[in-house]
Amino acid sequence: MNEPTRLPDLSTDKDFDGEVFAPIYTTTVTVNGGTASHGRASGRARSGDGVLDLDLRMPVELGGDGQGTNPEQLFAAGIAACFHGALSLVARQAALDPVAISVEATVAFGRDPEDGGYLLHVDLEVKWPAIDLAVAAPLVEKADSLCPYTKMALRGTPTSITLSS
Repeated sequence: MNEPTRLPDLSTDKDFDGEVFAPIYTTTVTVNGGTASHGRASGRARSGDGVLDLDLRMPVELGGDGQGTNPEQLFAAGIAACFHGALSLVARQAALDPVAISVEATVAFGRDPEDGGYLLHVDLEVKWPAIDLAVAAPLVEKADSLCPYTKMALRGTPTSITLSS
């Protein structure tokens, strides 16, 4: 028999007052290989537990064959999923059914006018049929304050880069 999955007791309160980052979950994905000898153009991305294991390819728009996913699609999936999760949580806390909620993330890869390098631009569209926008708007705002992906997109995220052999 299938029993319903118990949802975790997640807090939306700002109830952590530690002085350092406190990880709750950590994952590692390794990208390597490929005909162009770097994962951006081609290669394989694999998570440490093997659940994620997929081919990476340049999109057709950037001269690739488009026969695999690319970093922008992966980021769009991640930010959409994370925001959807945060909004579903606050909807449940407001005694609203989150089943109809969908989040569409559009990620654009382009040139950065400040330094000539590259930059991502993210647009999120929340679709929540049959809800009063006045009811949904504060919940979307609360979800935005909870979602670590939108926080990262807005204010950056601590990053370390280590070179090893």
